[in-house]
Amino acid sequence: MIKTIKEDIASVFARDPAARNTFEVMTTYPGLWAIWGYRVTNFCWLKNMKWLGRWLSTLIRFLTGIEIHPGATIGRRFFIDHGMGVVIGETAQIGDDCTIYHSVTLGGTSWKEGKRHPTLGNGVVIGAGAKILGPITLHNNARIGSNSVVVKDVPEGATAVGIPARIVMPNVIDPKKELSEKLFNAYGMTQEHADPEANAINIMIDHLQQLDATLIAIKDALALQNIHIDIDIPTLTPCKLNEGERND
Repeated sequence: MIKTIKEDIASVFARDPAARNTFEVMTTYPGLWAIWGYRVTNFCWLKNMKWLGRWLSTLIRFLTGIEIHPGATIGRRFFIDHGMGVVIGETAQIGDDCTIYHSVTLGGTSWKEGKRHPTLGNGVVIGAGAKILGPITLHNNARIGSNSVVVKDVPEGATAVGIPARIVMPNVIDPKKELSEKLFNAYGMTQEHADPEANAINIMIDHLQQLDATLIAIKDALALQNIHIDIDIPTLTPCKLNEGERND
């Protein structure tokens, strides 16, 4: 037990640069309280003291804003950053060295008994506000972008973003190297990890603007040869795009 507590505290220092000292971490990190509370409630659950486990988990939710069902299975060095609004369902399984941020849900999609919540491999990171739904698997070192909704398996080392989530970076990444180089933004999508639909739209807009410029150049060249084409070619400007957003 002492070893587990030391590992939990060490995981905070390893993943949160705001952590300053052990006393501060033990007394001001609700994510840490929720994990320690879960270990007690899970003990009660496994010893067939299920009502006590549920009652204690309700108390912990009231104190921390984090709801972890005592029947969930959670590995070592699990880190919940900020934590408010986190929900982890009864049949969820979480491997070692996983990190989740506030407002994450590991939820079920069925009222049937049995496995109905997600399984996380080792080293998984889930960004703020993401929803992982159903008995799917996020394999080792998977990354889920902020506010994504994941309803299908995510391969090992892949990054998934969007609603519904799509794979945007399938490469396997060493989690220690990734943390040190800050290749993943758990609070939002970076330019490198943008939503694929948004990327496609931006590419099409750029292409249309290039076509506009080419057509205008052809029209001007023909005019120099006394060939006039009386067709207005509207340009796609940022102002028109903004007007479209306001009209929506």
